Parts: sequence; structure tokens; C-alpha cells
Amino acid sequence: MKSLYIITGSSKGIGKALVDALLENPDNEVIGIARSEQMLHKENFTPLNFDLSDFDLLDENLFRIFPEAEYSKIVLVNNAGWIGPIRHVGKLKLEEIKMLFDLNVVAPMFLMDAFVKYYASANAEKTVVNISSGAAKKAIDGWAGYSSSKAALNMMTEAAQVEADLNGTGIRYFALAPGVVDTDMQGDIRGASEKEFSNLDKFEKLKSNNQLSSPQEAAEKILYLINHRDKFEGVLQDVREF
Repeated sequence: MKSLYIITGSSKGIGKALVDALLENPDNEVIGIARSEQMLHKENFTPLNFDLSDFDLLDENLFRIFPEAEYSKIVLVNNAGWIGPIRHVGKLKLEEIKMLFDLNVVAPMFLMDAFVKYYASANAEKTVVNISSGAAKKAIDGWAGYSSSKAALNMMTEAAQVEADLNGTGIRYFALAPGVVDTDMQGDIRGASEKEFSNLDKFEKLKSNNQLSSPQEAAEKILYLINHRDKFEGVLQDVREF
């Protein structure tokens, strides 16, 4: 029986690395959601190209994101995210704040809610992995929006696990910090102003000293968590700890 994987932010970075790794197994059916075009032409890959912040469009496409069929394993990875404006509080704009929370909080919560509606009673191993950040637990200047959005994602994931345990759905939820990965987001961070982000030098050195993990390494850790989920206690996880 096939396994179903639904990956957001699947056109680049960690999301693309996950898709590439999963497609090596023909028994995996992979649905990738991204704004940019996905040029992978594989029989077991379904690309869905739209903006996760367009909630009307997202709602209209739930039947495509969550197909009704028999699977042995069903996995949702809410990977898409945005660092947002790297500026101090007092210099933010309403539209940027809204965009940040729409993508980092509202979209994953909406997809988690739909996952439960579609698959709560499915006879399959069911897992939701929300890609979080160590910043969720640490106050960093210039990152007030990003850190608080990931903190909200963590609590949302923990509450969903409490509910799953009460309702007996068998769904396992994880909020996973993937470490510092060499993605476009790191480029955005290095492009910040030192006046707005006092840790700029640290992040520039991580890149110049080749201390960033590759998206492929991060994807490998995420898949390890998914495939060995019973080894992990608790919702909040960090790849640097396993």
C-alpha cells in the first residue's frame, strides 16, 4: 500500500530536498505545494502551484491536497515559512506582519485542521511535522515577528497533540527545529542591516566558515523522525539533538 506525503514549500530548500528523497521510493505518493513552478515530472509527484496565503484558493483545493484513498502512511510537513522583515519593533508595517503570520501560523493551522477532518478516522500511520525554529524559544532583536510566529506554531502543535491523545486519532504531531540550514532564508538574514540585527556577524560567519547544514542533511533528519517517530517523546524536537 502506498504512503502519502504532503509537503509545503516544496520547490526549494528543505522542501525540495524532502520531495527529492521521497520520490526515490515509487511507493511514495508526494504532493508538493509551492508558489513557484515545480519542474519535476514524475508519476508519483503532484505539484500544486499556489500561494499558501491565498486562503480562498487553499480552501477550494483541499480535496487535491488531501486525496481520499487508502494509504498505509499519511504525512503532512508544513515546511513553508518566511523570516519576515528583519527590523526592530516600531519599524514594522501592518501588511508585513499580516503576511508573516498568514504564512507561518494561519496556513499551517488551516492545513492541520483539514488533515484531521480528512484523515482522523483513516486506518494509517498519521504524522504532522511543523517546521519550527530554535528562535521560537529565544528573543532575538529584529526577529520579533518570526520568533513569535514560530512560538505560536509550537503551542498550536502541542495543543493538537493533547487533542489527538484525548480523541484517540493516533495522529503524532511534531514541531521540529531543523537547525541552521543553507537556504534562501539564510540569504535574507545575511542581507539584514546590522542596526536592525545585532547577530548579523554571527550568521555571516556561519556561511563563510561552512557551518550551515545542507537542505539534504536537514531532510534526512526530518525523514528519520517521521520513520522512527515512536523513538521520540514530546512534541518539540530539534535535529541538533538526534
